[in-house]
Amino acid sequence: MAKQATRLNHFQEGIFSAIERKVVAYQKQGREIFNLSVGTPDFHPPQQVMDVLSQESLVPKNYRYTLRDYPELRQAVADYYQRRYQAQVDPDTEVLAVHGTQEGMGHLGMALCNPGDVVLLPNPGYPVFEAGAYFGEAQLEFYPMTRENRFLPQLDKIPAETWARTKYIVTSYPSNPTGAIAPRSFYQELIQYAKQYGFFIINDNAYSDIVFSEESGFSFLSLPGAKEVGAEFFSLSKSFNLTGARLSFFVGNRELVSALNLMRSQLDFGVFLPLQRVAIQALNTPREYTLAQCEEYRKRRDALCGGLREAGWPVEDSQGTMFVFAKLPPRWENNSAGFCEALVDACGVVCTPGAAFGSLGEGYVRFALVRPPEELAAIARRIGECGILK
Repeated sequence: MAKQATRLNHFQEGIFSAIERKVVAYQKQGREIFNLSVGTPDFHPPQQVMDVLSQESLVPKNYRYTLRDYPELRQAVADYYQRRYQAQVDPDTEVLAVHGTQEGMGHLGMALCNPGDVVLLPNPGYPVFEAGAYFGEAQLEFYPMTRENRFLPQLDKIPAETWARTKYIVTSYPSNPTGAIAPRSFYQELIQYAKQYGFFIINDNAYSDIVFSEESGFSFLSLPGAKEVGAEFFSLSKSFNLTGARLSFFVGNRELVSALNLMRSQLDFGVFLPLQRVAIQALNTPREYTLAQCEEYRKRRDALCGGLREAGWPVEDSQGTMFVFAKLPPRWENNSAGFCEALVDACGVVCTPGAAFGSLGEGYVRFALVRPPEELAAIARRIGECGILK
């Protein structure tokens, strides 16, 4: 008798777990490892945020069940959206806290889809986008994101019959893994498609505070008509370095927010009260904090990409996020997993194979900018000197 549900046969072990096992094995051997695979920021949260957690964790009554999002938290999200993005959201009906975007996106398909509904997903894209839609028994369709088109989808190339059957499309800019950004005009066009064909837009807005172009990151909810057709996940993980706290919000169209809220009410209680207080404090952190952090990420990107180019690997600069999506050297053109294995064997540098993000991720590897600039420059030299690029 099978020990697991057949639906799990759709999945393989997460790439990050497999990478971590190899890293642990090398560390036990005493080898020096430079892990640039997982996007866990090495920056600290704001001091006042850590202080709030410390204080609230000492209040005994805070350890009871938390059955709802407190009004102060929902209001803080609405105020942040108005102040940061010039987007108006109703704190009572258009904001829902979730245990990280990973969890929220993972449950969304079950909350929205009926069997056979089409969900349009980016290729390459973050794996949980597919997992959530699959668990909702949706028909998975993928739109290509290619270097030639700046990793933006060509909406006019998607057939009208596909649009007509689509329940929702997932977008994510700045993009993990590609590091691409999207102009406002892209979302304006997509909103018109959504209105014409009657589907929803689900945007993953995790990296709007890590953008290296002159235009600041934005929320698509700030655009006219966006809330009529969509919602987005807004995470505190990367902006405020709270990855382990699992603090994210589903914001936008009230029908979508209500559906996910109902779904989660059957599976979960609310976010731990001290963490709600932490989120309020983070959302009221002066903007200078994230601007300074973005500049530090820019220095890291320049150090790694510039160093790899000096080493003979013509890696293009990412436009945003804490990642660099590097096109493989010709020798390794369609073997990202093999390159990653050879790289860690040759010089102890760990990165993520692009194939982990979909078929069109093959031919690339992803580096996370989780070391200071001087260390990333040294890592780039190490890669150049180990011979793997020849």
